[in-house]
Amino acid sequence: MAIELPWIEKYRPKYLKEVIGQKDTMARLKSYVKSRNCPHMMFSGPAGVGKTSAAVALAREFFGDDYERNFLELNASDERGIDVVRNTIKDFARTLAFNAEFKIIFLDESDALTSDAQQALRRTMEKYTKTCRFVLSCNYSSRIIEPIQSRCVVFRYKPLSSKEIEARLDEIAKLENVTFDKKALEAIIYVSSGDMRKAVNVLQATSSLEKNVTEENVFNVSSRARPAEIKEMISFAFKGDFLEARKRLDSLMYEYGMSGEDVIMQMFRELMAMPEEEIDSKAKIGLVDVIGEYNFRLVEGANERIQLEALLAQFMKFKK
Repeated sequence: MAIELPWIEKYRPKYLKEVIGQKDTMARLKSYVKSRNCPHMMFSGPAGVGKTSAAVALAREFFGDDYERNFLELNASDERGIDVVRNTIKDFARTLAFNAEFKIIFLDESDALTSDAQQALRRTMEKYTKTCRFVLSCNYSSRIIEPIQSRCVVFRYKPLSSKEIEARLDEIAKLENVTFDKKALEAIIYVSSGDMRKAVNVLQATSSLEKNVTEENVFNVSSRARPAEIKEMISFAFKGDFLEARKRLDSLMYEYGMSGEDVIMQMFRELMAMPEEEIDSKAKIGLVDVIGEYNFRLVEGANERIQLEALLAQFMKFKK
């Protein structure tokens, strides 16, 4: 019996031409394949935009279907210490490539590497350049030390556009016999925020309930509130109706099961989208400052409920 893969793996791009978005980056990677040579590289950008898929596809195009002989993939968040650089990486890098000019070592989530590991890595990158190329991927390039960044060509990956996500979801839906209407599609694009992996996961999770995906199911599965509900809560708080705003907060946290950080991130997103007639620019500036302060408090471990109610109370100070 064949094992059914999750859709994110089942429909993961195998070749560079199949990677969605990042046209300029893919064009440059294809030129490296054509010239049969490449420098050390760093892929920097948010989650789910194709960094890992591009690295694996690049190795496949350089080395063919048996690329794993010349390709080492390590997740730095699992193995992040100096011993990994000294042992695993060095052992792989010092040997000659199998039927190819060089090997590729892919360090996923390399911004999780410890400072000592990064210091050890920079020398390794120089020493084994003839036999090995390094590809590092990270969410935040600022967490990678400058000497490593200067040894790499840095590629900045952008969140995927709505059209790119829509095209891919349409393709997967046809293959899986799933249907969705425009509102459901807009809901998936909204909750994914440019993250293709999240969009495909939400589509699969929602379609497991019923083959016709609806907007309501999308928000329920992803534990996100409708934009209108967040806007309503903000409006009540801004107008000074604390009790009504608090009721909406109860609904978000208990009906949708949203965490405090989820609520704050959606509040920020919807606040910035609200028209000038409802909240003027000057008030938005002050409110963004307040949201930032309360987000920091939550990250530091303060009580979610108390902080969110205090945030709603702060909104009333900006009422005209």
